[in-house]
Amino acid sequence: MPAFSLTEIRHRLHACAELSGEESRTAALLCQELEQLKPDRLVRELGGHGLVAIFDGPLPGPRVLLRADMDALPLPDRTDLVWAAPSGHVSHKCGHDGHMSLLLGVARQLAGTRPSRGSALLLFQPAEETGAGARAVLDDPRFSELAPDRVLAIHNLPGYPLGTLVSREGCFASASQGLSVRLTGVSSHAAEPERGRSPVTCAAQLAQALAALPQTVTALHEAAQLTVVGLEIGGPAFGTSPGSGRVCATLRTHDSAVMTRLARACEALGQGLAAAHGITCELEWVEIFPATWNNAAVVRSVERLAGQAGFVIQQPDTPFAWSEDFGHFTAACPGALFGLGAGENQPPLHHPDYDFPDTLLDTGVRFLLTTLKGLLEEDSP
Repeated sequence: MPAFSLTEIRHRLHACAELSGEESRTAALLCQELEQLKPDRLVRELGGHGLVAIFDGPLPGPRVLLRADMDALPLPDRTDLVWAAPSGHVSHKCGHDGHMSLLLGVARQLAGTRPSRGSALLLFQPAEETGAGARAVLDDPRFSELAPDRVLAIHNLPGYPLGTLVSREGCFASASQGLSVRLTGVSSHAAEPERGRSPVTCAAQLAQALAALPQTVTALHEAAQLTVVGLEIGGPAFGTSPGSGRVCATLRTHDSAVMTRLARACEALGQGLAAAHGITCELEWVEIFPATWNNAAVVRSVERLAGQAGFVIQQPDTPFAWSEDFGHFTAACPGALFGLGAGENQPPLHHPDYDFPDTLLDTGVRFLLTTLKGLLEEDSP
């Protein structure tokens, strides 16, 4: 018998929250739990601190991968939680502690009853929040040996009724990428600004022009958003005219072609304004997330299986504005990302008061196990 309930496991994972790429203690805890279940194979340190537990059936069949994310956010935890993360500045405000617990629940069931055919691949993926983890896992040479036929993941969604399946064909979650524009001029005495080359005016113009860019480079039907998230220049050094600064923005679209066009326009705008002001411009793209594109056949199969199991299904009209690096997986293999309602009155994701609802654990395990078994019985698409 497992030493801890899923709720206790979730609380333990919550308490050892770690940032993207630093999930060593989380991986060790997961390893300890998975080793007790004796999977047919346990792959460690995949794409960083990633893990894959493989449970094989006695007959050949599809290889279905379920993914849970491992990392936490650089946000303070709730002080009223007994299981609060002790670091004070890192916490699971996106519910990845719950996602890992759900996948451990599936592993416990498979340890007792192996799949009837095919293989179940349970992936615990690092570094989702920065967009780097999925790509690192896919680029790990050992991943090609796993060769999944389908990939599946869920994300808890506050604002939807508890346990409701949120499903959508095509684009489920938006593409996004961060832009950092470093502007470099020449500092000078504030009494003699003409002797330097301050980037203040350029930075202010760039921030305003970037915010307005979607209006001029995308059509009405092309969803695009650009949010200026940072403007850093100068400070209370009243005797100095600054010589450098930075403007940061986040781009979001539903389509990769629109993202490419918007990104190129940003680069041209930054370089043009910098040249006009006689300063240099260095652009860097960070935290790049592709759109998560759901395979229609996989979505229909999962909806059918979930409906037969009694799950209520909601289909949003538009993709979600947030991003998920699971899009790297669905671009490489037929698959889909689904939402699982976390309760209509739950605080939103990344909110200071958010905590994954333990009441969702049994429902989430039932959904994943039902879907996994059903997909393993189907032929590969």
